[in-house]
Amino acid sequence: MPVIDAFLNLIPVTFAQSLMYAFVVMGIMIPFRLLSFPDLTSEGAFPLGGCVCAALILAGWNPFLATAVAFGAGIAAGMATALIHLQFRLNSLLAGILVFTALYSVNMRVMGRSNVALFSADSVFLQISPAILGSVALQILVFGVLVVVMLLALRWFLATEAGAALRVVGINPDLAPSLGINLWTWTLVGLGLANGLSAFGGALVVQLQGFADIGMGMGLLINGLASLVIGETVVGRQTITRQLLAPVIGAAIYYQFVSLGLSLGLHPSDLKLVTAVFVLLTLGLPALRRGGGTGREKLHA
Repeated sequence: MPVIDAFLNLIPVTFAQSLMYAFVVMGIMIPFRLLSFPDLTSEGAFPLGGCVCAALILAGWNPFLATAVAFGAGIAAGMATALIHLQFRLNSLLAGILVFTALYSVNMRVMGRSNVALFSADSVFLQISPAILGSVALQILVFGVLVVVMLLALRWFLATEAGAALRVVGINPDLAPSLGINLWTWTLVGLGLANGLSAFGGALVVQLQGFADIGMGMGLLINGLASLVIGETVVGRQTITRQLLAPVIGAAIYYQFVSLGLSLGLHPSDLKLVTAVFVLLTLGLPALRRGGGTGREKLHA
């Protein structure tokens, strides 16, 4: 059947894609789950990483160094959100909106235009092996190794005293100061790390696809949330290891769903609507089952 054949042909491509975007889903998971800090900055940090990386590569920088600077730019974006929230006592969602809105202009300034091509430029993939760009199997291998290394590094960090402090801030921010844990420090660290991962994902994407665009992060947050929800449904989040695995497994499954939808003839522009409905149903139905009536009824109860 044509639909099945099309889906099977897309599986390896979307699996490689999911491994790249797994870094973004990790970046979404850290503030949402470990810090209990709903953060929207990743939607701006992802294109920031891509734009910074592209601009530096076109300026003649070594691609590895450009990718590292892109990671640092993402860290700075996350810390900016944390500082706005802590210093001005703004809602975390509003702080994230302010930052990723500002980053649109920053990205335009960084690149000097809305998009740039990197087809003839150097990249980390060309430096490792030019064959990577033309081989989906090699892309899966490279991205898979990067994901495993990142997971091991995060697992090690969260098992340390510093990682425990970060988790305490997320579990009980009121208790943290009495334990000698600085709320500001670990909020900055957590959001910085999270958005650094998102920016790192953006840097990888632009080097693989050969162009950068300031609008490349549009809708990314809802995709990441859908991936996270799927991953947590499959592996759970009772332990730190499961919580770290959820973004990777969820991204892999989510992007296969996307492939299936495209194979069935779903228009690409409809994917955002389908994803939003899916996240709403996944997050909303359990709450309705637990709560019963409407919020207005509860107020009058």
